[in-house]
Amino acid sequence: MIRINMFSSAEKVKGQGVASAYRELINMLEKRFSDTFIIRINNYQASDISHYHTIDPLFYLSTFLRKTRGVRVGYVHFLPETLKGSIKLFRPIQAIVNWYVTSFYKRMDQLVVVNPSFIDDLVRFGLDREKITYIPNFVSSQTFYPQEAKTKQSFRQELGYQANDFIVLGIGQIQERKGVDDFIQLAIDNPHIQFIWVGGFSFGMITDGYDKYKKIVNEPPANLKFTGIVDRDQINDYYNLADLFLLPSFNELFPMSILESFNCHLPVMLRKLDLYDAVIADKYIETRDVNEMHDKLNDYYQHREKLLPYIEKSKQAAQFYSEDHVAQMWYEYYTGLLENQEINELPPL
Repeated sequence: MIRINMFSSAEKVKGQGVASAYRELINMLEKRFSDTFIIRINNYQASDISHYHTIDPLFYLSTFLRKTRGVRVGYVHFLPETLKGSIKLFRPIQAIVNWYVTSFYKRMDQLVVVNPSFIDDLVRFGLDREKITYIPNFVSSQTFYPQEAKTKQSFRQELGYQANDFIVLGIGQIQERKGVDDFIQLAIDNPHIQFIWVGGFSFGMITDGYDKYKKIVNEPPANLKFTGIVDRDQINDYYNLADLFLLPSFNELFPMSILESFNCHLPVMLRKLDLYDAVIADKYIETRDVNEMHDKLNDYYQHREKLLPYIEKSKQAAQFYSEDHVAQMWYEYYTGLLENQEINELPPL
């Protein structure tokens, strides 16, 4: 049995994609490989592998206990520049945070990235390319799945929508980086279309632009609903009531919300970002700016049959990023880390 200690505080803050990715991985490993892996959470006993999902200072200190940590694996969910537009930091503090993030990653024996486009960025920060592996995120089809039409319509009615309403869904933290300003503007400019944003201020008042967004959340346009942070087991209902998922982010890694949309066979519209090329190149509706989003939304509003090819593309993407596919990648990765090491060299449990 291979002992894997998972280190994470992601689930302490609701509404984060990091927490969703972490929970999916834990559930999958415990369900599929309980006869191969012993999974322990935030446990400092001796392990064969220590997998760090968040970069807490206490976790950082634990990396110096080399004999008991085994192979140290860092899970790269964000880069220093990803924090820009997410949380508000003064420049000297930002510089310290950037140093700390990079230092944490350099403490690892191996790194896993959720998007291969970040490998070059990590190398630029001084990380060894040979120690970096790409394993994509995934979501469970038992948590996110297409519902029957009757169930969809029932939830629409519960929220006060009509059967023929065209509903555009956005999901994520309310912050500038997510393109929330464009989402709001699209709602203002298109009163005939319904918009829903699921998510809130996971970082509270230090969220970049908090005062501005808080005011809009409290007094939104009539056709825009802000739900606040929703429990993960309820989000599937929102994907299924929508006609289109729109994430106008300016900077991302590989959002869980995109994979969740795919699983629900929901057409996906995104701002064109280079980082998407390596992972979902032809599986989404590509837009360059808010004007193109506006034009395409109105085209789909008038001709909803044009979304049918993108429903099929979402189905295809869901197959590739399925739990079955990615589970095998994780199994081979973890077991491969120890191929040239003696597990019994570590202190006993």
